[in-house]
Amino acid sequence: MKLRTLAAACAAMMSVSFAAGAAMADDPITAKLQTPVAEKTKFIAGGAVFLCEGDTCLAAAPSSRTYGATTCKEVAKNVGAVVSFGGARKQLEAAKLEQCNTAALPAQQVAGR
Repeated sequence: MKLRTLAAACAAMMSVSFAAGAAMADDPITAKLQTPVAEKTKFIAGGAVFLCEGDTCLAAAPSSRTYGATTCKEVAKNVGAVVSFGGARKQLEAAKLEQCNTAALPAQQVAGR
């Protein structure tokens, strides 16, 4: 009987752990832009759909690979220089933002989109 109780407790703990991991992967990712986009823009980067309006791009349902410098570069390539990139729990560091912005479109191209 004690073994069954222990097995049930272990199964419950594993379920909670998997749910917490999934919740972290689902944390929205926001990219603040240096120059606002001229009109609403939508594209896929890092396995997530980014919707951009004004100086903000949001991936409401990111995948586990959405957070990172590679995705930030894809965002910069589509809509220009990024000032900040990340979710509520973690933001991209300044050095990685610099790397990200090497792919940025010039400001005049972004404004004309």
